[in-house]
Amino acid sequence: MEILGLDIGGSGIKAAPVNIETGELLAERYRVPTPRPTKPESVAEAVLTLIEHFDWKGPVGCGFPTVVNNGQCMTKSNIHKSWVGVHVDQLLAEKTGLPVTVINDADAAGLAEMTFGAGKGKMGLVVTVTIGTGLGTGVFYNGQLIPNFELGRIYYKNGEIIEYFAADSARKNENLSYKTWGKRFNKFLKHTVRIISPDLFILGGGASKKLDKFENEITVDVPVIVAENKNEAGIIGAAVAAHLKINKEQTVAGNRA
Repeated sequence: MEILGLDIGGSGIKAAPVNIETGELLAERYRVPTPRPTKPESVAEAVLTLIEHFDWKGPVGCGFPTVVNNGQCMTKSNIHKSWVGVHVDQLLAEKTGLPVTVINDADAAGLAEMTFGAGKGKMGLVVTVTIGTGLGTGVFYNGQLIPNFELGRIYYKNGEIIEYFAADSARKNENLSYKTWGKRFNKFLKHTVRIISPDLFILGGGASKKLDKFENEITVDVPVIVAENKNEAGIIGAAVAAHLKINKEQTVAGNRA
């Protein structure tokens, strides 16, 4: 089965068709700039541009950068306030004429890793962390997604949201060494361990490629490994989410019949 995966980010919206059996992209991913301001109608237009680029006629999966509950945007996070309350799946379906599944973008990246990457077959409580502008987290128990665990949005001791303190953007903005920043990131991991006691951390995002530069600062008594899916994780995971939803709907329909 082939599904188009969409990844809506702060600077760009990326898409590619995905082979749902292997996780491979079936064409080179295509990117358009995220509109400014990032309001619903302008983003929907940008998504339509991507659909038309691939001349896509099938199902679509979409990763969206905030809490998503049954396709509805629940919080502002780092997007425009006009999104709150919008049924993103319905908006995009009406704009494109296609069935669209929408989930949190960090959950999408985690789904890719748990299905085709370093998390495949891993049991227990697994936390995937995408280290970038923020700290996106996906939480899985025995391979099943527990949606919308935005652990990067918890508060640090100074009352500031912890991702402002410990994300890779903080390292860049404050010109921190990997050693100094690594101590900050370790504090985030320690907070997470204290709250939910995971069995495994899987680190993705740009900074994960430099783990050798800060791994000595990580002191949590939980295994930490690097994600295998790179920049395509959000696209792949969004397609996986759409596939899971389609399977669930078919199962429900079959049971009713």
